[in-house]
Amino acid sequence: MLDIKLLRKDPAAFEAKLKTKEPSIDLGPVLILDEKIRHLIGKLEEIQAKRNALSKEIGEKKRVKEDVADLMSEVAGLGDLVSTLNHQRSELENQLTHALASIPNLPSNDAKISPDPKDNVCIKTWGEKKAFDFPFKNHVELNERLNLFDFKRAAKVSGSGWPAYRGLGARLEWALLNYMLDTHLDNGFEMWMPPLLVRPEMMYGSGQLPKFDHQLFKIKDDDYNLYIIPTAEVALNGLHYDEIFASEDLPKKYVAYTPCFRREAGAAGSQERGLIRMHQFNKVEMFAFTTPDQSEEMFKLLTQSAEKILEGLNIHYRSMFLVTGDMSFAATKTIDIEVWLPGQNRYYEVSSVSHCGDFQARRSLIRHKSKDEKPEFIHTLNGSGLATSRLMVALLENNQRKDGSVELPIVLHKYLNGLKELCPTS
Repeated sequence: MLDIKLLRKDPAAFEAKLKTKEPSIDLGPVLILDEKIRHLIGKLEEIQAKRNALSKEIGEKKRVKEDVADLMSEVAGLGDLVSTLNHQRSELENQLTHALASIPNLPSNDAKISPDPKDNVCIKTWGEKKAFDFPFKNHVELNERLNLFDFKRAAKVSGSGWPAYRGLGARLEWALLNYMLDTHLDNGFEMWMPPLLVRPEMMYGSGQLPKFDHQLFKIKDDDYNLYIIPTAEVALNGLHYDEIFASEDLPKKYVAYTPCFRREAGAAGSQERGLIRMHQFNKVEMFAFTTPDQSEEMFKLLTQSAEKILEGLNIHYRSMFLVTGDMSFAATKTIDIEVWLPGQNRYYEVSSVSHCGDFQARRSLIRHKSKDEKPEFIHTLNGSGLATSRLMVALLENNQRKDGSVELPIVLHKYLNGLKELCPTS
């Protein structure tokens, strides 16, 4: 959530910058609500001052035994007016909070201004696209003989858009997850296994609510009002909801593996068959809490940690600094790391590393303080490290051989009892 005090200073400049991210933004209603609240506060202060003066006068008159009935009646009337105005203020403040909650984070000054993702800036490439001297297959075609996934039985169980890994497919997925977690642990991250169901406040705090409610799975009945996490970011951010860190205890670097659940899945057409876009997918998530002066260095560290995973797997990638119009709601800047998928003939994101500034912390009331200073909002950062479904596709499609077998990266051998390749079973 943005700081209303900053919006007041130069609303036109703020609105212009926000429009580079979301063109429909209109700060007018927010500023009107803010002005009404400030007017009410001024009025309440005037009334309170008058009540205090009358109370003092009543005390003085009582001491000399003068009649104070009229003054007492006036004070009572002012008390009723204060109660009415405070109720109005509370209603307006709720409206203002809701309005502010629907405004995205302000893009950083170093983000390129454009509404078009095609203008994202490539800041790094590693490796090269795989060249094949035979007709290569996409991962769905490779799976016909490797039998790593069973999409038909998964659809029978849950409907379309849900995966089922089997045999060596399940083992390979687990190997990827363990390799990624070990890499992040070596980089000093603390591992968590958070809940997969969270309260609405946690979704709000991370920026998922109210804007993305229609994209989320939820459980709402007489006993529960919980959301199924779309990413571990929600739960990791929520671990310190309404807490104050000692400044010297920061930064905190967390990593978690969780399944992730999203309603959006399965765009029409053959380009997004199989594992490309699913309702459920596995992801290792990095999350950091920092002081404001630590956050830029942490942004670099999270990006490098995600890139290191791909380099260990020897998978070609490119890192893209997103333009303002392609950034997520909560991010002030984002780097997407994309791998080349031959079967789709395009790059796909496998990691999104975002700097959120104090946006999530303000919504979640997460602060830090040194010994003799006032608490300040911390900065939060998050990054996929990595999402496995598209990573699995990249691994299979880029390492395939002419006979339909797939060479496995060396870093995974120890997680697969020495297995070095996947061979067709049918």
